[in-house]
Amino acid sequence: MAHSLEARVPFLDPAVTSFAFSLPPRQRVSGFRKKVLLRKAVASLVPEQIVRGKKRGFSIPAAEWLRGELEPFARETLSAVGRQGFLDPAAVTRVLDDHVAGREDLSRQLWGMLAFTLWYERHVEQEPPRLESARMEALAA
Repeated sequence: MAHSLEARVPFLDPAVTSFAFSLPPRQRVSGFRKKVLLRKAVASLVPEQIVRGKKRGFSIPAAEWLRGELEPFARETLSAVGRQGFLDPAAVTRVLDDHVAGREDLSRQLWGMLAFTLWYERHVEQEPPRLESARMEALAA
């Protein structure tokens, strides 16, 4: 899954999947409740709020990071936007300042700008290795 923490891999083991498919549907699903047997199996191992809990996303604390230890990195990285020419440097600085001051949570916008800026520096601004240089290095090794 592209945007999640993958925790299903152990359930893809052939022995586990074969067992699961051999069960009658009523042991796997009860009305709108899914994973009935799994929930019963772990009931004595994990807190009830987890057993009965709803599906939740897994996210990083980007807002806090960008107001704390990642702020200097963000300022340095986003200082490149003027050179790149896609974003207005004053507007980017205003977004970062508003976020750091706590006026708004602009972490999603900042994270996107950081990702784009770093991608652009890595894949567009850096000169790709020349084929002849790469071939000569491979032959010398």
